[in-house]
Amino acid sequence: MRAEHHPAHPRPLPALAAALLLILLAGSVTQAAQPQALIVFAAASLTDAFLAIETRFEAAHPDTDVIYNFAGSSTLAAQILQGAPADVFASANPHQMDAARAGGQIAGEPQIFAYNRLALITPADNPAGIESLRDLATPGVRLVIAGLGVPARAYTDAMFSRLASAPTYGRDYWAAVRANVVSEEENVRQVLLKVLLGEADAGIVYRSDVTPGNTDRLRALPIPRLINARAQYPIAITAGSAQPERAAQFIDYVLSEPGQTILAAWSLIPVRSLDGAAGS
Repeated sequence: MRAEHHPAHPRPLPALAAALLLILLAGSVTQAAQPQALIVFAAASLTDAFLAIETRFEAAHPDTDVIYNFAGSSTLAAQILQGAPADVFASANPHQMDAARAGGQIAGEPQIFAYNRLALITPADNPAGIESLRDLATPGVRLVIAGLGVPARAYTDAMFSRLASAPTYGRDYWAAVRANVVSEEENVRQVLLKVLLGEADAGIVYRSDVTPGNTDRLRALPIPRLINARAQYPIAITAGSAQPERAAQFIDYVLSEPGQTILAAWSLIPVRSLDGAAGS
C-alpha cells in the first residue's frame, strides 16, 4: 500500500530564529534612520550661540546631526575655497563671505543674521590697571588682538583709526597702542584665552565672547558706540553642499524668532525685532 503524499506545510519558526530575525530587522531600521550630517563652518565668535542653536535645531530635526567647524572667518573661507566639505558658512563679516562667493563656493544670496560689537577685556585682577581704551597706550601694557585677515582685526583697526582721528587721542595714541601689541591671534577665542591665562593685560574681542562661563575670570569694559564697530554676520548655503535642503532649514532656524532669541541670549544683536534688541 502506497503511502499518501500530502502537501508540505510550513513549520513554525523556532523562537530563537524568530528573535534573531526581529533583531536583524530592527538593526536595519535603526541603520536607515541614522541622522544625516550637516556640516556648518562658523566664525569662532559664534561658538556658544551656535552650540545652543544645535541643541534646539536637532530636537526639531532629529534626522539631522549638526557638525561644526569653528575658526576665524578668513580661515574658514580659505578652507571652503580649497574644497573642504561644508553645507553652511556663517562668517563674522561680509568680506570673507564675498571671497568664498567670488570663488564660486556660495549658492544663492547670503543673508545677514546677526550683528556684534567689540569689547575690551582684562583679567579679573586687572594687573595693568586698565580702565578705558586710552590706557592701552600706556608703555608696558601687553595687548592681544586678532591677526590680519581676521574680521575682528578689521573692526579693531577701524575702531583705533577713528580714535586716532579724534583730537583728544591723535596719531601718537594709535602708534603707542600698536607698540604694545604682544600677540596677534588666528581668532577672537585665542585672544580671549590669552587674557584668561594671564598672558596679556588686555584684549579686544567681541561682546559675545564674554559669557557667564568666564565673567568671574575677566572684566569687560564698555566701548563707546560712536567709535565701536558693528560687525555684520552673513550666512549662506555652500555651492558644494551635500544637504542643501537641510542647510536651508538650518539657516531658516537661525533667522527664526527662536534662533534669534538664542543669539540675543549670547550677546549677539539679532536682526529680528526682539523687544527692541535688533540693531542696538
